[in-house]
Amino acid sequence: MQIWVDADACPKAIKDILFRAAERTHVTTTLVANHYLATPPSRHIKFLQVSSGFDVADNEIVKRLETSDLVVTGDIPLAADVIGKGGHAINPRGERYTRENINECLNMRDLMETLRASGVETGGPSALGPRDIQAFANQLDKFLAQQGINNVC
Repeated sequence: MQIWVDADACPKAIKDILFRAAERTHVTTTLVANHYLATPPSRHIKFLQVSSGFDVADNEIVKRLETSDLVVTGDIPLAADVIGKGGHAINPRGERYTRENINECLNMRDLMETLRASGVETGGPSALGPRDIQAFANQLDKFLAQQGINNVC
């Protein structure tokens, strides 16, 4: 089991939590992005730079994903692909995407996209706050515990 991070838009606070979890649990965590990202020196943290282009990072994650891997992403179509391939997905606000809720999430995303395309001002998501960061940390810990991964250090 390893963790994949759709890192182009992943907030720094979430990456920091992932870096600490990788060190604590010895779970390989790979950040995938189309531009260079600095990562702390660690044998458990990797960086994969992909070429620029629409969904290049997403496609690379899905290609390399194995059943039971976790993907951290706010991209709902990517989360749907991950779940369809037998993986797990959590967004940076701590919401876990599942077989039970992914279609509803996709439908809501499509509805909002349609509204925006028709000129309706929908606003964007609120800024990531302390509650979101804590929710993510809690969901990550819960997921790792469900996988039988406890603190190694």
